[in-house]
Amino acid sequence: MPSTSSSDAQSWFKSSHSGGNTTECVEAARLGEATAIRDSKAVEEGSLLFRPTSWVSFVSALQDGRLEA
Repeated sequence: MPSTSSSDAQSWFKSSHSGGNTTECVEAARLGEATAIRDSKAVEEGSLLFRPTSWVSFVSALQDGRLEA
């Protein structure tokens, strides 16, 4: 999966499912048709970039419990 640097996106937003105590925070950004995600505590580590069909598959797998936290 390709990655993107934190400077590639201008509009990062926190996930509505991030932990309320701010220790578990995922941020997302739209990059044209793609979606990027990153750990808000480690933005210097870069981000993951998902194409639309991959993003839908990823979110579905999370919602169905097919991925471990």
